Amino acid sequence: MLSLRASALGVAWVRQSPHANARPGWGLQVSAMAKASVYHLELIKAAVSLASKRTFDHLLYVGDLLLPEEVFRGKPGARKKLVQAVVSEAQRAVVEAVGVPVIPLPQYDLGRAEKLKLAIVSGIARGLYSEGDVVVALLSARPVGKPDSILTVNVGPDDEDVGFGFLKTEGVSPEILEALIDLCVTIGVEGWEGRPVGSLFVIGDSNKVMEQSRPLSLNPFQGYSEDERNMLNPEVKRALRAFAVLDGAFVLREDGVVLAAGRYLNFEEKDVRIPLGLGSRHMAAAGITHETEAIAVVISQTSGTVRVFRHGRAVLELASRMRRS
Repeated sequence: MLSLRASALGVAWVRQSPHANARPGWGLQVSAMAKASVYHLELIKAAVSLASKRTFDHLLYVGDLLLPEEVFRGKPGARKKLVQAVVSEAQRAVVEAVGVPVIPLPQYDLGRAEKLKLAIVSGIARGLYSEGDVVVALLSARPVGKPDSILTVNVGPDDEDVGFGFLKTEGVSPEILEALIDLCVTIGVEGWEGRPVGSLFVIGDSNKVMEQSRPLSLNPFQGYSEDERNMLNPEVKRALRAFAVLDGAFVLREDGVVLAAGRYLNFEEKDVRIPLGLGSRHMAAAGITHETEAIAVVISQTSGTVRVFRHGRAVLELASRMRRS
């Protein structure tokens, strides 16, 4: 499973601020804040220094604030490697105005690990990162907070079953997968009409998936044109959120066209193993991806956590720290 503790990511915490939880008296607070500012500046310089070396291909900053230009003096190579992942829509324009490519992040309360995973997935989808790249990641706990952590990320696993290998599934573009994951994160956080929602989306190898499934109800997408069923269409995204309350799985073609909703997936349960605590949707996701070349994305109704399954196991997990539903 892809997480900050997984070897597939190849990450390591470098340092974190010792002042984050300090609450001294007023006279000492100014001094502590000054020291914290010095600490953050030194942390940024350390990340830039690493990114300036040939060993590292990219510098990814996950945070909304602009980095001070002074840290790039004498290191033009690091400045060219910089990409920034930004939550605020207004701040994205500010960052782009100074010549820094932007990766948009969902406006939800996600932890460092989740924001980093989404930024890497989006970067691959946009052609910014490719397999074998090594990224220096500079992270902020909050969008408007100062950077407090450095990680190194190896993009691309040793085999396609773990890490970001699922983005290279034959016939399914990273752009479609990125849009689907973003939709599922939205459903996981917001639910539908104030209620938590669990759902299952299966994309890729659609002919075989349809053969190994049966309808539980009428298909609400039947009879519409392909343009009217493509998940990149904002109207279709809204419809998917509304129909996520239905039992059964959504089946999507490799190009993002929704073939059906409310499908019961058939698979051999004896061949499926999932972690304790996960339910029938996760079992179905593991089962159908074990027997086909499809990718399954599951939203947990209990926690809102989004998990991506490939070849029978979870390869990506995204958990918001707070749900609106």
